[in-house]
Amino acid sequence: MSTSAHAAVLHGVNSDFVFEDITLGDIRPSEMLVKIVATGLCHTDLAVQHGDLPGVFPQVLGHEGAGIVEQVGSSVTDFAVGDHIAVSFAACGHCANCLAGREAYCLKFLQLNIAGTREDGTGTMTAADGGPMTGSFFGQSSFATHAIVSERNAVKIADDISLELVGPLGCGIQTGAGTVLNSLNISTGTSIVVSGTGAVGLSAIMAAKAAGATTIIAVDVIQERLDFALKLGATHAIDGKSDDVVEQIQKITDGLGAAYGVDTTGVPAVVTNLINATRFGAQIALVGVPKATATLPLGLVSGAGKTLIGAVEGDSVPQNFIPRLLSMYQAGTFPFDQLITTYPFDQIEKAIADTASGAAVKAVLVMP
Repeated sequence: MSTSAHAAVLHGVNSDFVFEDITLGDIRPSEMLVKIVATGLCHTDLAVQHGDLPGVFPQVLGHEGAGIVEQVGSSVTDFAVGDHIAVSFAACGHCANCLAGREAYCLKFLQLNIAGTREDGTGTMTAADGGPMTGSFFGQSSFATHAIVSERNAVKIADDISLELVGPLGCGIQTGAGTVLNSLNISTGTSIVVSGTGAVGLSAIMAAKAAGATTIIAVDVIQERLDFALKLGATHAIDGKSDDVVEQIQKITDGLGAAYGVDTTGVPAVVTNLINATRFGAQIALVGVPKATATLPLGLVSGAGKTLIGAVEGDSVPQNFIPRLLSMYQAGTFPFDQLITTYPFDQIEKAIADTASGAAVKAVLVMP
């Protein structure tokens, strides 16, 4: 049975979101209909809006949803109507990478998450008049009051945990923390530089502190964000506009350079500084979404003795990692709630503006 929903629709690059009614189709046996309670606003959504990632318009974005299950397909076994869930990225579950426990590198990741279709190429929604509408963004399209979600995307959440809190765990916060704890698997007593202190970078900093890193260097151009980074666990903060960023990091690390680096900006000049500020043998994770034309000189990597990885979703298996993050939060070692500012769903443009200005670190849209 089809379901009507209210959604924030993007009609093209650099357009504003427009609120419209949409129609969700019938759920498949392995799918669920979810009433979205809250959804995070992620830079990946904004990358589509600004043309840094491809979009098929009109499109419903949103990929950090949290909500309540309203219908379950006939083959769904792990969820029931009324369950509270967080929704994370989509994966096929049967390719070589998925079977090896690397779902973040599903060989159909681009189709299932960016292109906005099911594995068989079908969509989950239409415009209210039956016209085209691209949905299933990251297997959800949670900028809507309801979403169709595969059982594979969902993570059950205890009823006493606020759904306004858990949505961002599905992507941005999971990515930052997972990059440190999974992708880099940093060691106790080590040093790390994090470039960019938005939600992803600050999550990386909190995770580094939880992992026992003793030198945690935050780099950003917004002083308020640097102050926040120090509050959340950074031991040093550097203004990214300075001419001597590399020299400052080298001095902090006794001339050796940091053992690990995380870039959340996707800006070549910032990545260049990060590479130059890390030691021989360092591991560096790049998680920022760059402009399509962004490049790095090969000489920064060739012969540098450093490992650069393009980390995706923090190398996470959400059904394992999101509960781990919640356990860390409840233990007081991962206070990600301090990143969140909530907005009514109809104030999505204000949430975007506040995110761009730095007034909000992690905007969460709350459904009416």
